[in-house]
Parts: sequence; structure tokens; C-alpha cells
Amino acid sequence: MRKMRKRTFQELVLENKQQLMNDREALERIEDRIEQKRLNKAE
Repeated sequence: MRKMRKRTFQELVLENKQQLMNDREALERIEDRIEQKRLNKAE
């Protein structure tokens, strides 16, 4: 059996970023949430 290599935090961040950049729907949801937070702070 192969020994599983632990990933560093930086590697996990990069992998997550790549997945998000390829998922247009997830990006739109995140952008909407950020926009809502900014609108709520402005009020």
C-alpha cells in the first residue's frame, strides 16, 4: 500500500482556488454574497 502524503495548507488553498475558478456557478454565489455584505454595511 502507498503511504498517503499529507498536503500542506498552501497546496490545499491552491487546489480549492482552482476548483472554484472552474466552477462558474460557485463564483457567482460567492460574488452575490460579497455584494450583499457590502450593501448591508453601507446601510
